[in-house]
Amino acid sequence: MNDINSRINGLVETLLEDYSGGRSIDEIKHFGRPDKAAVIDILEKLRRLVFPGYFKNENYRIYTIRNNTTMLLEDVIFNLIRQITVALPYKEEFAEADGGTLAGEAERITFEFLERIPMIREFIETDLQAAYDGDPAAYSKDEIVFSYPGLYAILTSRIAHELFLLGVPLIPRMMTEHAHSRTGIDIHPGVTLGKYFFIDHGTGIVIGETTVIGSNVKVYQGVTLGALSTRGGQSLKNKKRHPTIEDNVTIYSGASILGGDTVVGHDAVIGGNAFITSSVPAGARVSIKTQELLYSFGKSKPVKKTDFENADNWFYVI
Repeated sequence: MNDINSRINGLVETLLEDYSGGRSIDEIKHFGRPDKAAVIDILEKLRRLVFPGYFKNENYRIYTIRNNTTMLLEDVIFNLIRQITVALPYKEEFAEADGGTLAGEAERITFEFLERIPMIREFIETDLQAAYDGDPAAYSKDEIVFSYPGLYAILTSRIAHELFLLGVPLIPRMMTEHAHSRTGIDIHPGVTLGKYFFIDHGTGIVIGETTVIGSNVKVYQGVTLGALSTRGGQSLKNKKRHPTIEDNVTIYSGASILGGDTVVGHDAVIGGNAFITSSVPAGARVSIKTQELLYSFGKSKPVKKTDFENADNWFYVI
């Protein structure tokens, strides 16, 4: 046991010495950074405010809508002010601000954000309707609210986007990355989403920061709305790097649409696995030319489908 304790103490000393290197990963500011668990908790409480009749909080024993809403709001207000206060110094203009200034600004942002909840609810209602109308596998809207990863990612994006617009650093990205980890859908909080946005299945979707998406857009799994290149690194900050998708566009699975100058016109349909780096006219149908299929019959040499597709009787040998 003494030998183990000695080795543990030795490892502690080694790590403490390593922590003194002055690198980014060496900074120890436990109370100077937003708390990830607290941010996720705020997000889940905001979700309850958006869907007041769906997600019951076991900690609340009084179930009138007024009391529940009041308690949720008080909880969100207190914790969001606290987290924004900690996050604001990441902005240059608040880097040297005193505690009172930070708290005052955090309070202003929090209340301005919460006043936008009815607008978020207006938009998410259209997203819910789009999911129900667009998916024959959906048997009820309740099923979508409780189980569809696309709706969860969209709601998180809409919440985070409003905080992003209000200039809150770090926290919006923490929220969308939490949704990313839960759903496999990566939507940057800077993305602008129109009404009636539907993500079907969703896994593997990536939507970059400066993407603008119109209304009645439907996106399938594996779609990337990205930048042509990020080799410029920080020099590309605040520049339009991602595409614009106009109203009534459908983008099928695996498609990649890249570039800040790329515009997909309204009512266009982008086929699966398409790779697009220039604008698409309104109403266009874009698809990849069908690849040649080869059929193999056991160990025999592969033959073209056209060699046998007109035969009356044929079968596979496996």
